[in-house]
Amino acid sequence: MDLRAHVSAGGYELDAAQLAAVERLEELQGRRKGVYLHGPVGRGKSFLADAVFDVLPEPKKRVHFHAFFQELHRRISARLHVRGAVAKAVRELVGRAKVLAFDELHVHDVGDAVLMTRLLEELQRRQVMIIATSNYPPDGLLPNPLFHDHFLPGIALIKQLMDVVHLDGPTDYRHLHGAPRSRFETGAIVTAAALPATPVVLEVNGRAITALGEECGKVWFDFGDLCEKPTSTQDYLELVQRYDDWVIAGVPKLENRDREARQRFANVVDVLVDADVRLTLVSEHPLAEILGGEVRDLDRTASRLELINTTG
Repeated sequence: MDLRAHVSAGGYELDAAQLAAVERLEELQGRRKGVYLHGPVGRGKSFLADAVFDVLPEPKKRVHFHAFFQELHRRISARLHVRGAVAKAVRELVGRAKVLAFDELHVHDVGDAVLMTRLLEELQRRQVMIIATSNYPPDGLLPNPLFHDHFLPGIALIKQLMDVVHLDGPTDYRHLHGAPRSRFETGAIVTAAALPATPVVLEVNGRAITALGEECGKVWFDFGDLCEKPTSTQDYLELVQRYDDWVIAGVPKLENRDREARQRFANVVDVLVDADVRLTLVSEHPLAEILGGEVRDLDRTASRLELINTTG
């Protein structure tokens, strides 16, 4: 089945931008080259990438970028002093697949950028076709100007291995799917009655993270403990396996925090929304002020948080 027929068979009515992207993707079919589909959130990138993936022959594998990278880190760390550790870890994770689909690819950490470049080199060596979605164009990955040059070899590989397709329609379809589980509260602190009696120290990936409390699958964090200390995306991925209801209190205006704290906040929102856990943000400031001012590179986070119902 070709791509257009596959999409039409699902009964979906595509907008003009999606139709243009499908036409471009059809032009690329048969080239045995990957696809990098990027654009704003909620425009249907994952839907179209899934359609491309579905019409390709086996063997193939679809993974979420966060989860894949977490497991790749774990396997490399387990054989840190073994020669060819990256190649062996990639071989174990990819298996026989000749097509690998990444959803929500983004690179913000310089260490991840180096590992991503190694991963792309290994996939190229194994002749694995890559399908990826991202909110960033290739040149926008690792946007921090202090470190961006470190990922130029990786960006060059992305352009070499994948055709870049931009999807930028006028409609954010996430707004059409009803109210989210999460919410936003205006208030200086979580009231004492709403908190467990005792703060706890959580052991996560070999480090200690302080939580305001935990109770029956719910966890409370202060923004400072979660985002202004050296926590990582891998930590958040581990914690969502333990808790499906999160409260982050004391969320400040992000323009008053450093780039690393802002990026951690963006990463934790990504992880929580992707995992469909309940998130409650508590702040003295309206949501618009939290993401306002001179903040950059948080369009994705802003779009996701706009879906949160605000309550006074």
